[in-house]
Amino acid sequence: MSDPLRLGIAGLGTVGVGVLKILRDQADLIAARAGRPLVATAVSARSRDKDRGVDISGLAWEDDPVTLATRDDVDVFVELMGGSDGPAKAATEAAIAAGKDVVTANKAMLAHHGQALAEAAEAAGHVIRFEAAVAGGIPVIKALTEGLSANRVLRVMGVMNGTCNYILTRMQSSGLPYQTVFEEADKLGFLEADPELDVGGIDAGHKLSLLASIAFGTRVDFAAVQLEGIGNITIEDIEQAADMGYRIKLLGVAQMTGRGLEQRMQPCLVPDSSPLGQLEGGTNMVVLEGDAVGQIVLRGAGAGEGPTASAVMADVIDIARGIRLSTFGQPAAGLLAARGASSAVPAPYYLRMALMDKPGALAKIATVLGDNGISIDRMRQYGHTDTAAPVLIVTHKTTRAALDAAISGMDVTGVVAGRPVALRIEQV
Repeated sequence: MSDPLRLGIAGLGTVGVGVLKILRDQADLIAARAGRPLVATAVSARSRDKDRGVDISGLAWEDDPVTLATRDDVDVFVELMGGSDGPAKAATEAAIAAGKDVVTANKAMLAHHGQALAEAAEAAGHVIRFEAAVAGGIPVIKALTEGLSANRVLRVMGVMNGTCNYILTRMQSSGLPYQTVFEEADKLGFLEADPELDVGGIDAGHKLSLLASIAFGTRVDFAAVQLEGIGNITIEDIEQAADMGYRIKLLGVAQMTGRGLEQRMQPCLVPDSSPLGQLEGGTNMVVLEGDAVGQIVLRGAGAGEGPTASAVMADVIDIARGIRLSTFGQPAAGLLAARGASSAVPAPYYLRMALMDKPGALAKIATVLGDNGISIDRMRQYGHTDTAAPVLIVTHKTTRAALDAAISGMDVTGVVAGRPVALRIEQV
């Protein structure tokens, strides 16, 4: 059997500890599948003395992850610290310069700096692998770069943030309002230190930008992702969507159109009978559509010690096997910047608004919609109060541009209390 592949692991949080456990518990199985042993030789983390439930006494310790990345007894630098810049980026750059392959779970770093890092690694003959950066234990990167490599990808779609899916499904099952479930999720440790990364759609947007690069052969462009979080979703939206046969999901969609690459991460309504509609709790799901294969659905744990460490180790094992792939499925130097496009594909929309108790209020709204070429499919009124009538409208297919123009027109009618909430209804 060949010499061991030696790993330097930076970051001993949940995922780093999971990797060490897999290396310890599955050593013989991994060696048989990889064709050589895999061993951790050195580690780095913020605290050396913390009890992590795994023995690190036999491993070399480095306080500085950059030093770890350049050690002579490290063949593969495993970056599990997180953060788009700072130590993670510096250590990754140092590893590449020192002739190391890199495995990372850091979607933020790759979403912001992936192109430059990939070009540097590939120019030096090394690889960056990042299966664990997107959808936890779901092998979606491998599916796109390998299993579907003969397909022209038509659309990538999915629920890619388990925290948001937990909040939305918990609201539906419990009847609790958003803020209550948000606080519950925080107490359970589901939220990032900056919760906006989760509920604002930023974390999921990072992942979508990486998938879009692989799927459509373009440079990563996180700045072009249209982001909208779930903070404005009310329990009334959840209940009214369910009443019409839909569920609300924070849904990412990327597709190449005649106008350019469309990337959006936003709350959408999906049919409750669809695979995405039935997705519960913190689970992730990615739907891939190819011209030859049709539609495939990948579902699984999107985070957690075991699933994410499993994805990290899958990349390490590929490196041990001698599998060398371009970071984004094609040589990074040849990737071109895509022309960014806002959503122009027509779709039905859900509109929620509160109409003031004035004669002709509903007629004025219908006129504004008609003036913008939008026809009404369904309309319902819920729980009339002394001053306003909550009204729900489902439109026939229209564009977001037409809908935004209509909403602006509603603002000047004098019959709408507050700004209407508009959610796209995605056909899946």
